[in-house]
This record gives sequence, structure tokens and C-alpha cells, in this order.
Amino acid sequence: MIDDPPADLVRKDKNFKDLGLNAGDYTTEDGVVALLLEHPRLMQRPVVVRGDRAVIARPSDKVEALL
Repeated sequence: MIDDPPADLVRKDKNFKDLGLNAGDYTTEDGVVALLLEHPRLMQRPVVVRGDRAVIARPSDKVEALL
């Protein structure tokens, strides 16, 4: 539903760094899903869904494009 690469769903913030994670290890859909199941706080949000499309709503103008 989201056109962005799976890795864009992962927040690479202080928490990500504190966990000692490497962004290069989470580029595939399966890798991102496994990571987010283990560390749900790392999910980039908000995610806005409309019909069969969705966007990671950062920056907010992506939501306007979806609507």
C-alpha cells in the first residue's frame, strides 16, 4: 500500500541507535517486519490509509497528496 521502501517505516532515532542497530540490516520487507515486531516503538508514524493506498505522513504534505 505504501510506495516508499520498507526501510522508511523504521524510525532511525536515538532509540534505534541506543539499541545498537544498523540501518543497512533492515532494508527488506521481512527484515523490517521482524524488527518492528520486536521493537514496535521504532515504527515511523503516523501512517495514513485511504482505500488501497497509504503514506507515511511525514512530512504532512504527503497526506494532502493522498487525500
